[in-house]
Amino acid sequence: MAADMVLTPDVMLRAYSVGLFPMGSSDHPGRLDWYDPDPRGVIPLYGFRLHRRLARTALGNTFEITVDTAFEETMRACAAPAPGRETTWITEDIISLFCALHEDGFAHSVETRRDGRLVGGLYGVALGSAFFGESMFSRQTDASKVALVHLVARLRLGHYHLLDTQFGTSHLAGFGGIEISASEYKAALTRTIRMTAQWGPFSRDEITAEIRRMREESRTSEA
Repeated sequence: MAADMVLTPDVMLRAYSVGLFPMGSSDHPGRLDWYDPDPRGVIPLYGFRLHRRLARTALGNTFEITVDTAFEETMRACAAPAPGRETTWITEDIISLFCALHEDGFAHSVETRRDGRLVGGLYGVALGSAFFGESMFSRQTDASKVALVHLVARLRLGHYHLLDTQFGTSHLAGFGGIEISASEYKAALTRTIRMTAQWGPFSRDEITAEIRRMREESRTSEA
């Protein structure tokens, strides 16, 4: 449904709290549409599939991971045209709203860097113990995947309970992503937004240890 109200960060948070999320329309500047998909995509935080090769990359020195140091730049990189996707739902209005949420401490980014240059990352909204993943980008092989691994490690350490991916895709299924009914999702959402979670800070050693635990869990499930 098209939004006909003046959107503020508070309105955005109230929408997320009941399972709605917005997307801008590249064909109709200034218009935002609200979505409430059924089924809903989620990644179980303790069902995340971390394959050996990606674990090695995430634990290695190929990339430097930073958090909340380039939020707007990460959003704009997610919005940039790519082969097969010349338009984007991440409009200027969306960027402004999410940057305001970021300034208020509700939106976060995980950035992947190579030689100091931003080469991948993701961003989303945190509310209670739920994290709503919005978009990711990659300019180098595995850059966005490594950002996702670090996001999941951080969410686990911070006692989050829900990682919302909006829609289920074959790509996310490779990481353990599943689809659940809208009613199941909203029941989980109602519980998790009332819980307290911690976004950070976490040390590199803490993140590394959690990624190792994630790999061990995946190895056990593969056996």
